Amino acid sequence: MDLENIIFPKGEKLSNDWFTGNAFLTPLLGSDANNEYSIGSVYFEKGARTNWHTHPKGQVLIVTSGKGFYQEKGKPARVITKGDVVNIPEDLEHWHGASAETEMIHIAITNCKNNVFVDWLKPVNTEEYAEANS
Repeated sequence: MDLENIIFPKGEKLSNDWFTGNAFLTPLLGSDANNEYSIGSVYFEKGARTNWHTHPKGQVLIVTSGKGFYQEKGKPARVITKGDVVNIPEDLEHWHGASAETEMIHIAITNCKNNVFVDWLKPVNTEEYAEANS
């Protein structure tokens, strides 16, 4: 990945309570009286991914660099690359992250409902991740 063309800084490391591997967040906009959502740039190193999770009011991902995967529970993973936009409905169980060979960066626009942005679930297991990469 050409680090000179990255739009936002790499950010602060995210907790491995909710991510496998190294993922980083640069907050861009917090929710406030005008906006019931937050925006952040998330940098996934090779092999990094979220746990399975849901959003009580949905989320939008905009891939800005690299290659990764997005998977909804019960469906095959799909490749996501620079320029892809993923519209995730409320309460849909899913995960997203980088491929095993390439970093990925996406902007996450996460809606809020009753001050809750995300409900974290179990990690994506090795077999699920390997299948996405095959």
